[in-house]
Amino acid sequence: MQRAPRAGTRRTNKGLRANTIHGGLDMVGKAAKAAGKTAGTARQRETGPHGPHGAAELPSVSVVSYNLEIRDEDGFVGDKASRSAFVEHLDALRAEFREQRGDPLKGKTAEISKGDLDALLRDGDPHEGALILSAIENFAQSLAFVIRRFVRLKSWAQVERIAVGGGFRDSRIGELAIGRANIILTMDGHGIDLVPIRHHPDEAGMVGSAHLAPKWIFDGYDSLVAVDIGGSNIRAGIVALRQDKAPDLRKAKVCSFELWRHADDEPGRDEAIARLGEMIRGQLKQAKKDGLRVAPFIGVGCPGLIEADGAIERGAQNLPGNWESSRFNLVESIRDHVPEIGGHETLVTMHNDAVIQGLSEMPAMQDVEHWAVLTIGTGLGNASYRNRTKPAGNGKDNSESKAKSKSKDKAKSKAKADGKSDKD
Repeated sequence: MQRAPRAGTRRTNKGLRANTIHGGLDMVGKAAKAAGKTAGTARQRETGPHGPHGAAELPSVSVVSYNLEIRDEDGFVGDKASRSAFVEHLDALRAEFREQRGDPLKGKTAEISKGDLDALLRDGDPHEGALILSAIENFAQSLAFVIRRFVRLKSWAQVERIAVGGGFRDSRIGELAIGRANIILTMDGHGIDLVPIRHHPDEAGMVGSAHLAPKWIFDGYDSLVAVDIGGSNIRAGIVALRQDKAPDLRKAKVCSFELWRHADDEPGRDEAIARLGEMIRGQLKQAKKDGLRVAPFIGVGCPGLIEADGAIERGAQNLPGNWESSRFNLVESIRDHVPEIGGHETLVTMHNDAVIQGLSEMPAMQDVEHWAVLTIGTGLGNASYRNRTKPAGNGKDNSESKAKSKSKDKAKSKAKADGKSDKD
């Protein structure tokens, strides 16, 4: 079985890393463009066909872009639609309300959980509910602003639907913010659908790994190992493919997993990897007891820009220790701890965590050609995709597509008239 190059073989072409390409596949067979030619202030991962990790060409879909970093005078545009941005909106409203008639909420805003906010929205007195609704409105306006900036980029210009995931989505306030942002964009003439990601965000980051797996995985196995690495938590679990219920993997689900909140323990990098190895082995042991035929494959989602050899270029600053070192390779480290599964050499494939969370939605995106994902959490993860098979569409679908196309043309014309369109 082919193994990825060991650590130390990572590419060092700085130009490739800095460039913003106009969709990953546009680079296939072409020389890399000169460093510094970015779309406005955006920077993204060069999604070229250079290896199994961070790849543009996945078994069933093309990854056009991911980990875009758009800047304006305030910093990263994506920060305007993060979990902390919602906290800031609510905190500002509380401060203003406090001066006028007293704050109806108690405690520090950042310490009020999503569940508590949902309960206040549902069962609180009118002033509490109205205050939270006002924060939802302000956050929805910010989310719509961020999406407008993304769709100015060539890699997002044709996106028809955006799945919104991340921890913030797992709440009523998150769902209402997504719905309200969708209405705002529709009223502005943007023909883009915003939908909450279908799986629980904790599970979507593992279910999506099934779409990284090579085709042979699905012939003799009914499950695989998935790892979701985040700035606060690491999850390792078993994903049941359930192809007997749906060959397109729409019924795939996490049948068991272990969560470790590493942020509380503050381990070193090597300690974290060793703990991850234990978690995977524990899950494999349980899967054997459950009678599952686990493929010798581990799908890994990790923050940052993923090199073809499994190294992490940047974006892993919230992980324990230095995961971006040229002397460290996450793929090789995982393989060292789990060299075999079921008597076969382990194949490990890694991609950006937002990309994988988005892949969990792929079966529901077959009626569009271009789609994307945004994950709202500590920051704003993002990825855009292109289906290889164009949707056939019936008369109704074609009419809707034409209507959306007209809406997009109208929005683009308005942006040009206002002189606010970004070059790509």
